[in-house]
Amino acid sequence: MKAQIPAPLEVILVVDHNPDLRDRFSAELDVTVVDNLGPRGLSGGKNTGIALAQGDVVVFLDDDAVAEPGWLAALAQSFTDPDVLGVGGLTLPAWATDRPQWWPVEFDWVVGCTFVGRDPGVVRNLLGGNASFRREVFDLVGGFPTHIGRTSDKRRPLGCEETELCIRASQRRPGGRFVFEPRAVIHHRVPLIRERFAYFRARCYAEGLSKALVSQSVGVQDGLAAERTYTTVVLRRGVVRGIREGLAGRLNGFRRAGAIVTGVAYATAGYAVGCARQRWWGAAP
Repeated sequence: MKAQIPAPLEVILVVDHNPDLRDRFSAELDVTVVDNLGPRGLSGGKNTGIALAQGDVVVFLDDDAVAEPGWLAALAQSFTDPDVLGVGGLTLPAWATDRPQWWPVEFDWVVGCTFVGRDPGVVRNLLGGNASFRREVFDLVGGFPTHIGRTSDKRRPLGCEETELCIRASQRRPGGRFVFEPRAVIHHRVPLIRERFAYFRARCYAEGLSKALVSQSVGVQDGLAAERTYTTVVLRRGVVRGIREGLAGRLNGFRRAGAIVTGVAYATAGYAVGCARQRWWGAAP
């Protein structure tokens, strides 16, 4: 963060219900270190930062990510347009070893990174680990939903809290836009356990569970519009490309095509289970 020009007005580090870690960071880092004042998890931590931040634009960076020089400046440029509610950047995976040869680039969202098919310009929602919002967004719709997304208390790698917030903001502010700016680059660490196919499947299933909650909150049409297009266009293209590569002798193409099909199947199953739970018990995943 010290390499950013212009420098941020302030840097707030929120520690998620870990007093020892809070005390350590308070002693070692020249930033504002605070406890998560809300429920355990990403949404509670982000909402704590929002409440304490003083700027007109609030920027979020994951604790396991490193921003390139010029990151903040690139995010800031789009805010000259008053209809831009938020700007997200390009998140690249920093693999613990190397990208698994079976891993389809269309599924880099599984590890919190920008995926193929996400073009510069207007997008439905930002990716939460590399995102900035006008403060008026939170004044308009409140904070991130604490019943959606990941916490350390849950076994499943849930997500989508930023998706739900962006859709709610767009519904409440007609004409407002969220923008993807690929010049705002960060590198997101991917630990070894998340390079495994077991995690890939679990994360896809959890995405389906999360999308069921998003759809319950904002409606199925808005909650799944981008997913329908992505599945029928981008993922179909990825499967065809993988099969062609396999037939040409590059056998990992078959594996990538299979991973796409598997990911869609697990996400669909998770969504179905999430919707069924809502109908039968009204229970969160």
